[in-house]
Amino acid sequence: MSNWPKITKENPLGLDDPTLLVQNGVINGKKVNAEDGKTFNVEDPATGKVIGTCPEMTLSDTRRAIQVAHDTFKTFRTTTPAQRQQWLANFHRLVEDNLKDIARLIVWENGKSWTDAMAEATYAASFLSWFAGEALRSNGTTIPCSLPGTRNFTVKQPVGVCALLVPWNFPAAMIARKIGPVLATGCTAVIKVPSETPYTNLAIMELAQRAGVPDGVLNVVTCEANLQDIGKELTTNPLIKKVSFTGSTRVGKILAANASGTLKKMSLELGGNAPLIVFEDADLDTAVAGTIASKFRGSGQTCVCANRIYVHDAIYDKFASALADKVKQFKVGPGFDEGVTHGPLIHMRQADKVQEHVDDAVSKGAKILVGGKRGERTAYFPTVLADVSTECLLNGEETFGPLAALIRFKTEEEVIALANDSEVGLAGYFFSQDSDRIWRVAEALEVGMVGANTGAISQAVIPFGGIKESGYGKEGAHEGTEEYMVTKLITLGSRIKK
Repeated sequence: MSNWPKITKENPLGLDDPTLLVQNGVINGKKVNAEDGKTFNVEDPATGKVIGTCPEMTLSDTRRAIQVAHDTFKTFRTTTPAQRQQWLANFHRLVEDNLKDIARLIVWENGKSWTDAMAEATYAASFLSWFAGEALRSNGTTIPCSLPGTRNFTVKQPVGVCALLVPWNFPAAMIARKIGPVLATGCTAVIKVPSETPYTNLAIMELAQRAGVPDGVLNVVTCEANLQDIGKELTTNPLIKKVSFTGSTRVGKILAANASGTLKKMSLELGGNAPLIVFEDADLDTAVAGTIASKFRGSGQTCVCANRIYVHDAIYDKFASALADKVKQFKVGPGFDEGVTHGPLIHMRQADKVQEHVDDAVSKGAKILVGGKRGERTAYFPTVLADVSTECLLNGEETFGPLAALIRFKTEEEVIALANDSEVGLAGYFFSQDSDRIWRVAEALEVGMVGANTGAISQAVIPFGGIKESGYGKEGAHEGTEEYMVTKLITLGSRIKK
């Protein structure tokens, strides 16, 4: 059955609920245009055709959104955990009810395959369910005191107005992962959505409003040309107390420098260069399936996907052949086409980078087992390279595309050194059936998250985040809730008896 939506003039993206196509910013619950009326185009990466426009919002628009969030925080912070839990539960139900429309928007503007888009929409909903429960779990503590007649206890309070800067590669999941704890803890937010994928974000904001979230709690700024100015405002304005950013390490460093002037609380989920290790004792089928899950999800456009795949010399040829056989079965094309497993990449420059990494590796002795070529426009065929040198560009640069580069190794000590030879440390993966090795390697890898015998680690219930130049702070799990709260100590004395 075709996944192509039924398009009409009145419903150009073929949504079941056409009102979920929002082509405006949102301030104080109202759909708004830019103050100067300017807009930018939103394109379908599969065809390059314009599918709509969004406002090119300005510094003035952004400051107004910040002020609204600041004013709203004064009352929203006093709402009860039970109220916030109910809003999030309603929100979760509405997202579940509209999964297909959210998936359609993801395919239209991000390019993912239909299966991949539906998986992301479901993943996004899981964050709202998780943080609905977290709204009821913001517990303080009591602490024994060394002073007679005195009691210590702590309370958790919302940090304040949050700036949420969300990426294009998971337009539903990342905004859900950030606004979930905002709502759970009683914060308010100004959200800068990506120019590539604003419609998925805006549809989710529309559902938040329908769920009963009060006006002014979640405000959305859309922009393309004004990105740098607005990004600076969101990280320097003193009314903003917390910044959450998902994106590149280069941009994360700029934002962190901006935020240092007012010492804002920050959570940064930045670039990765994930190692994946297949030891000689790995179960081959499990390792191949896990590599595919890690490497080729979203056509490789994920920060936690494997970038350097190290395979033990004893099973190298067998693993390479099995992986190539699976990758040959993939189908590349527009995300709505039947049977398509991998859609186009988001930008032409993204496809250019994959080609650059392939060409560089081949020039240094690598062999193309499958793929290694471009498709239409931004599409790139999933690729497996064998005999890749450790001197290739991809060893130091995140490809962010569907390129599996297989590198030989002989000893555990050697591969751990190779895996840790990186300035970033977001995720790492390995496959082994030796229980002692599992603990040894998991502890030795210099990353924030480890997948042992699995290539899929992302869940709402885990603390997602990295170390080194992959950033700091966590998203998801209880740690993700803590990022949006401050701990206040209250020491209570008693009256002195005479």
